[in-house]
Amino acid sequence: MNQDVSTSNQHVRVPVFQRILDNPFLLLFIGVVMPAVFYIIWGVMEIVTIPVAKP
Repeated sequence: MNQDVSTSNQHVRVPVFQRILDNPFLLLFIGVVMPAVFYIIWGVMEIVTIPVAKP
C-alpha cells in the first residue's frame, strides 16, 4: 500500500512528441508556417531559374 502511494506521487515525464501533439496552437502554428516557408523557398527557386533577358 505504501509503495502504491509513493509511485503515484512521482512526477511522470511526458515525451516531447506527445507534448507537441497535445498543443493545438502549436499544431496550428506549424501547419501555417511550414507550408508558407516551403512555398516561399519554392518561389525563390523558380525566380532564380528564370533566364535573364538579353538586350
